[in-house]
Amino acid sequence: MIVHNLSEKNSIINQFIAELRDVNVQKDSMRFRRNIERIGEILSYEMSKTLNYTNKTITTPLAEMDVKTYVNDLVLCSVLRAGVPLHNGLLNYFDAAENAFISAYRHHKDNPESFEIVVEYLACPDLNNKTLILADPMLATGQSLVATYKALQPFGVPKNLHIFAVLGAKEGVDYLEKHLPKDAHLWIATVDKELNSKGYIVPGLGDAGDLAFGEKLQH
Repeated sequence: MIVHNLSEKNSIINQFIAELRDVNVQKDSMRFRRNIERIGEILSYEMSKTLNYTNKTITTPLAEMDVKTYVNDLVLCSVLRAGVPLHNGLLNYFDAAENAFISAYRHHKDNPESFEIVVEYLACPDLNNKTLILADPMLATGQSLVATYKALQPFGVPKNLHIFAVLGAKEGVDYLEKHLPKDAHLWIATVDKELNSKGYIVPGLGDAGDLAFGEKLQH
């Protein structure tokens, strides 16, 4: 897997990450969502440099001219619910793309430090020969993204696979490298060193879904 860690070079994305982590700024859920969306836009811009482009003739008020536009074969798939603002960031740039949505969450049984990934909802177009982007803000253990990828396989074989994440742990990155195609790309804003005993990223930022949309009852 090819990893593109945008925090390795200084840019405005570091400001957005800092605000996502800051417990005082986190109190503003609208700003939290917007920062995830803005990071999605930056990841989209960087990833767009790898797409295929073709010549197209357009007409301006003064003349005709040739321009290069990307070949739109994209399917955007976000993991609900934390993936919604990240998905919106992708759509701001890839507005003509097809879309898929999936629910993948941690189901804790008797032990709060162990869990399994449960997929309950999936809506997806044909993926054959498409460029698939899987979007999930938090890459912790990596199990949710791998489960999502496997759940999508009955819908076809994409020609390219890109993973978009805001914040990850090295363990999750390593897990993806073992379980996803070798030519897949990971576009991520920053990577932390470790997970705690419950599988949460440290220092991380907390529960992205709760911070974006409010706390949920656990069942």
